Amino acid sequence: MVRRGGPDDANCAIAQALDVLGDSWTLLIVRDAARGLARFEQFQQELGLSRKVLAERLRLLVDSGVLSREPYQERPLRHEYRLTARGRALLPVLVALQDWGDGWLLGDGTPTATTNDASREAERVHGLLGTRIPELLLPGADGEPHDPVAAAPATVIYCFPGAFARPESYPPGWSAVPGAPGCTLESVTYRDRLAEFTAAGAAVHGVSTQRPDEQRAFAAAERLGFPLLSDLAFGFTGALRLPTVRAAGTTRLKRLTLVADRDRVIREVLYPITDITASVTAALAAVRALRRAGTTRSGHAVRPSAR
Repeated sequence: MVRRGGPDDANCAIAQALDVLGDSWTLLIVRDAARGLARFEQFQQELGLSRKVLAERLRLLVDSGVLSREPYQERPLRHEYRLTARGRALLPVLVALQDWGDGWLLGDGTPTATTNDASREAERVHGLLGTRIPELLLPGADGEPHDPVAAAPATVIYCFPGAFARPESYPPGWSAVPGAPGCTLESVTYRDRLAEFTAAGAAVHGVSTQRPDEQRAFAAAERLGFPLLSDLAFGFTGALRLPTVRAAGTTRLKRLTLVADRDRVIREVLYPITDITASVTAALAAVRALRRAGTTRSGHAVRPSAR
């Protein structure tokens, strides 16, 4: 007789999910697929798995409908592995695991929307330098899907915890979370200096995990002249392993800024941000430095994803 609640309990969703995802390598494959890796050799190089073990894990994920196996070459026949809708639905799980690890393993469990310069979390975020942002679309405040990377020579993507049109809309106790206050100041500072960014050849995009309607109300109230994009499904957060904070029952992005070139390569990372207006100036300086160089490329090696 199978004990109820054990690993073979057909009625326990946790047990059934662990039957697919209970192995750490399996979740790491899902993590890397979200970051844009797709080919067998890419997974093997990133994870250091034997071909036999990797093939077994990929087969399990395909059989479970988490990954699809799609041919990209006929002679010889080779396949890529892509997240399905079922696989993308796991991104909030990965974000929650990372948030727990950042808070309770790398930190002391105190909710915070920032970190310190010497933290392993900051090191992970700065590891994005020289990597590519995967191709994905995020819902905009206008209800349409948008690429977070614009067609401009450079794109400044500032990630923020949350900004609302009405003060009463903020989660209870949000202002007491270190690093959380200041989202309105950040957005209006980018608004007031948007002409400078445009003159330097850069587009500005704001990203938060808020609903598009919340972003739309805030953008209208503050008369922003650039898009706010919603990462409510954590596609962008999960792909780049961006840090989050969970407070008052919500998961929010921590405040950080990325500067990417038209090839989607991240050329500047600002994190942690302790002075909001100074961070906007630093982002503009990074854009101008790229323009002075006469190219959107720098001396940093381009990697497909961050470790």
